[in-house]
Amino acid sequence: MKKLLTLLARYYHFFYIVFAFLATVFLLYLIIPGESRFKYEFQKNAPWRHETLVAPFNFAILKADEEVKLEQDSVISQYIPYLKLDTLQRVVQTNNLTKVLSQFELELETVQNLANFLAELYETGLIEQAPENHPGLQNRKEVILIKDKLAKRVPADELLTLKSAYQKLSDTLRSSLGNDFETFNEAVNLSDFIVTNISYDEEFNISELQKKLDEVSITQGMVQSGERIIFKGDIVTPDKYVILDSLKRSYETKRGQDIERYLLILGKLILIISCLLILIFYLYYFRPEIFNQKRRLSFILIMIVLMVFTSRFVNDSDFMNLYLVPVAILPILLRIFFDSRTAIFTLLVTTLLIGYFAPNNFEYIFLNQVAGIIAVFSLDKLHRRSHLVLTAFWVFLAYSVVFLALSMIQEGNIESMPWRELEWFGGNALLILLAYPLIYIFEKLFGFVSDVTLIELSDTNQPLLRKLAQEAPGTFQHSMQIANLAEEVILRIGGNPFLVRAGALYHDIGKTNQPAYFIENQAAGMSPHSKLDNKKSAKIIIDHVTHGMKIARRHKLPEVLVEFISSHHGTSQAKYFYTTYKNEHPDEEVDPKEFTYPGPPPKNKETSVVMLTDGIEAAARAMKEKSLENLRALIEKIVKDKIDTGQLENADLTLREIRIFKETILEKLMNIYHIRIEYPEDKTQDMK
Repeated sequence: MKKLLTLLARYYHFFYIVFAFLATVFLLYLIIPGESRFKYEFQKNAPWRHETLVAPFNFAILKADEEVKLEQDSVISQYIPYLKLDTLQRVVQTNNLTKVLSQFELELETVQNLANFLAELYETGLIEQAPENHPGLQNRKEVILIKDKLAKRVPADELLTLKSAYQKLSDTLRSSLGNDFETFNEAVNLSDFIVTNISYDEEFNISELQKKLDEVSITQGMVQSGERIIFKGDIVTPDKYVILDSLKRSYETKRGQDIERYLLILGKLILIISCLLILIFYLYYFRPEIFNQKRRLSFILIMIVLMVFTSRFVNDSDFMNLYLVPVAILPILLRIFFDSRTAIFTLLVTTLLIGYFAPNNFEYIFLNQVAGIIAVFSLDKLHRRSHLVLTAFWVFLAYSVVFLALSMIQEGNIESMPWRELEWFGGNALLILLAYPLIYIFEKLFGFVSDVTLIELSDTNQPLLRKLAQEAPGTFQHSMQIANLAEEVILRIGGNPFLVRAGALYHDIGKTNQPAYFIENQAAGMSPHSKLDNKKSAKIIIDHVTHGMKIARRHKLPEVLVEFISSHHGTSQAKYFYTTYKNEHPDEEVDPKEFTYPGPPPKNKETSVVMLTDGIEAAARAMKEKSLENLRALIEKIVKDKIDTGQLENADLTLREIRIFKETILEKLMNIYHIRIEYPEDKTQDMK
């Protein structure tokens, strides 16, 4: 059991990578569709690059979606709605009117004529709303009136509304009754005889309209099995494109017949594994710092799965276009958290996976590769909100230009260009702005640090820096000086200036624990070390590293800044106290570890520059004569000492970069400690 646990501990990272890889493969297998695919790729107005194609089976030539939609729109616009007329209302209301009129002393003929008039109104039909206001009758010139199971076309404007029918009945009664009308009108409510007898059955009309839409043919001919479709090298003309697209659709409807399901599964797994292995090998050989960190590797794999899942979801929906998915967010986030090469490489793998099921595979992969690379190059830095807005604009422009270029090749004329597709690219560009809140979310979830966060942490009004300025003002000024010098060096040799500045500002934060024990915070001639043993003094000095790490973690500073605190002295010694102790105890065997910083030595360019700058700035400040030659000799000595003691063994610094470092530090120190002219004394004041 102990051996097993030891083995697991030794190969834990390897097992984690295998697990993460297999989990990613499994999720992608579930997301990516597994149907057999049409094996030929083709584009309108491009050469047919495959062998001469012969129809493998009989299939119908399908009309273009736009053509079918136009025909269906025509059916909808020409559709005549059905209305049902209730004949019972005519009988009921005429009888009611006859009974009421009989109560008045009217001639029988007058009563009969009025009843017949009301019957005619109901025969024409009374509808609740005017046709132009009715949802189902708007823009309809005719309607089909169903009466006693007989249908008859009638003009829509002949239908009577309740208001118009009431007015007609009122006018007729007024002319027939004369002076008696007012008496009749006061005794009887005419609106009681006016009710709707025409109804619009929405469900029935939808059903009838659907029947007519179903009658619209989606085909325009047949291709027989064995018929030649296109020769190799022929141009895919619009007519040939329609036939090829029809063959592709027919093939996709027939897929699954005579297909070995296990071969489909195996093929899809091989494709997914191949794409992911390309990424894994790239990280292993070229980005081991990402490959060896579980959080970073997991983030990349999770982002790939999320992007493929989102694309599949949008692709399967009927109301969204696949180009609405902001694939460029993936390289943007990876560029911010890692580097440009990793961002572009991951984009390539992701678009290959999505391209498996995306329509027009080549066009999709090409467009997103161009847009993603433009996004990476345009977002060289992100410390202002405007940078992301400009990147979104450049992505939209890249999509639009390349898409229109491909459309020019395919369509060959301006009129048939799919201009409306640009709307999806506009939505894509707007969604790229989501990268800003996503940066914050992923920073919290995975412990990453963006330039925006580093800039915020470099604000000297941050609580820790304010505490450093108040409790250890000398150390604060020293840290500010290191930040300025190190930032200038990084800008010249390459690296992250925001990271090196933030790291330099916090590297001595541990001195707030006992600030008086550090020379930059001491009053002239007053040092508490004079009352301490050299070992105790060395321990206090060395402990500012461990105290700084504790303070930083207590205040939840990112680990990348903690690295500056732990490594800015590396594993060097507190030489002053070490040498003094040895001189005072010549017969004692001194253990160097008691005077050695815990380290580790710096592991990257930024931390190495801060360590070198820290030692040089402190030593230069203590020099009595700060001449050019003295400063050059000091810089050479300290850099050589750091190299000889192995402090730069893991640093990512080349000899050229070390040379630039020396030149830059010398130049800046000379600017800081430049010789000031001595102002002459005004002797005329004494003469007065």
